Amino acid sequence: MAGSGGSKLGAFQYTKCKMDDYYAPGRNHLFVPGPVNIPEQVLRAMNRNNEDYRSPAIPAMTKVLLEDVKKIFKTITGTPFLIPTTGTGAWESALTNTLSPGDRIVSFLIGQFSLLWIDQMQRLNFNVDVIESDWGAGANLEVLGSKLAADTGHTIKAICIVHNETATGVTNNLAAVRKLLDHYQHPALFLVDGVSSICALDFRMDEWGVDVALTGSQKALSLPTGMGIVCASPKALEASKTSKSVKVFFDWKDYLKFYKMGTFWPYTPSIQLLYGLRTALDLLFEEGLDNVIERHSRLAKATRLAVEAWGLKNCTQKEEWFSDTVTAVVVPSYIDSSEIVRRGWKRYNLSLGLGLNKVAGKVFRIGHLGNLNELQLLGCLAGVEMILKDVGYPVKLGSGVAAACAFLQNTIPMIPSRI
Repeated sequence: MAGSGGSKLGAFQYTKCKMDDYYAPGRNHLFVPGPVNIPEQVLRAMNRNNEDYRSPAIPAMTKVLLEDVKKIFKTITGTPFLIPTTGTGAWESALTNTLSPGDRIVSFLIGQFSLLWIDQMQRLNFNVDVIESDWGAGANLEVLGSKLAADTGHTIKAICIVHNETATGVTNNLAAVRKLLDHYQHPALFLVDGVSSICALDFRMDEWGVDVALTGSQKALSLPTGMGIVCASPKALEASKTSKSVKVFFDWKDYLKFYKMGTFWPYTPSIQLLYGLRTALDLLFEEGLDNVIERHSRLAKATRLAVEAWGLKNCTQKEEWFSDTVTAVVVPSYIDSSEIVRRGWKRYNLSLGLGLNKVAGKVFRIGHLGNLNELQLLGCLAGVEMILKDVGYPVKLGSGVAAACAFLQNTIPMIPSRI
């Protein structure tokens, strides 16, 4: 029996070893641009049993959550929807509730995620007018201006844009898009993917006249994946009344019906994610949303300084497009960037982002968003330096860390409660 049991255990250990590939002591260092690290407070808040979502407690919490969620979009007039889905589902919700099949959409192709959203638009039978830029460049607003100027019959029903393209580390200027729409007095809806920007970058839904904005729980909110948050302007809600797109699970009308009833949920929500969202918002508001945005700006600048010290280039072509949530780093042609990512995970328990599609093998990505501090980032940068050395790049160890340290040392704000 003993021998038999030992044999089975050995087989199990071998299988587990093959599945996990190796054992790495310590914790995984997660520096992809989402999903991100989850704060301990959020983990504790979600560590609870299921509850009856029809009880008085869940609707009461949901009502307050909906009001507080509006703050991260910086909207007074918007109506939020907390949908048990991913950012992809939030995309579909934004499109199908406001548009009808055949409607003309102008959308920008600047990287993998804008490409995927465009693919969804086309599969939903919208007429997509694509404005394409080099990967590493921002949205071509000159072309948009020309299209708006020529569209005197207002055949364009929506402008769709990814605020922050994580594949290339590019952030687009939403205020400039709104300025063009206003200049040409064009009534097109303004739909924005803020999946990797909201709660990390400056976002002003009301001021910029955004009609539908959306984000995902696994990004700057620092929650698990599974909640798509969509916020609709009064104009978007009005458009939803005449939309002819087929929708069931994502239908805003069902949500609005239950909002009026005071029960809020047309189907079962994730109770644990609701409690997690409550705590995540509390943490953001305690730090101060403007301070959160500034923290992301500091960490991003430190990362870019490290990349520069290593002698490498940013995939983003102009400073005006630099993202404060992810940096895409271009590697020399003799290095396969996927090997950097593989080695980081296998040897150092460090998770970095792969290059995607057109930049596969050419870039690796450092995510610096969510509930993250300076020392965590410096640990990541030190790990990247060791990986670069491993793959044969002549990096001077400590150069990037020193550059980031020098910048952060002079910019970290003093927190009175910790002095």
